[in-house]
Amino acid sequence: MKILVIDIGGTNVKVKANNDQERRKIPSGSFMNPEKMVSEVLEFTKDWEYDYISIGYPGIIKKGKIMTEPKNLGQGWIGFDFDSAFGKHVKIMNDASMQALGSYREGVLLFLGLGTGLGSALVVDGSVVPMELAHQEYKKGTFEDYAGLRGLERMGQKKWQYHVKNIISKFSDAFLPDDVVIGGGNSKLLTELPQGCRFGNNNLAFQGGFRMWEYIPENQG
Repeated sequence: MKILVIDIGGTNVKVKANNDQERRKIPSGSFMNPEKMVSEVLEFTKDWEYDYISIGYPGIIKKGKIMTEPKNLGQGWIGFDFDSAFGKHVKIMNDASMQALGSYREGVLLFLGLGTGLGSALVVDGSVVPMELAHQEYKKGTFEDYAGLRGLERMGQKKWQYHVKNIISKFSDAFLPDDVVIGGGNSKLLTELPQGCRFGNNNLAFQGGFRMWEYIPENQG
């Protein structure tokens, strides 16, 4: 089974196929709408073969449908027909959920992604439970205001790290996970992790995308 995984971020769109070791990056930002994303991905992967596509999307997904427009990208994602645009079978999952799925080992896993924003997901006995914790109230703003890129730039690394560790502790107390994975591009700025936590990596997001196709309905064989 040849699968292409697309991990959409506010800075880059990252692509990788399970029949190729290379990972490629496409610059993104406020100019990146779904039409441009599809066009760029098709251009960047024209020398690859794949039959199925997994998309990790930075927003709310319900029943495989995009429910919210992204904060750090262009508009027009809600209702966009990716199957028709790519001419392939496409599955969509929240980007944090996709990396959580790829990171999963056993029990209850809590995933937090430190990137442009703050991603979050639970995996319970192998099933992904998407969450949107980023915009809940924290201190004088939201969790994302302190743990996301804006918080890092506003407070500096030392204070940012203090709040990240505090937020991890609060979520761990709430969800009682067996395993906590901290991923996202800014996780590398943490000089230490609380007990019971481990670092994720971008390859685990791709692994989650591959795992999304472990079951294929008969009409998509």
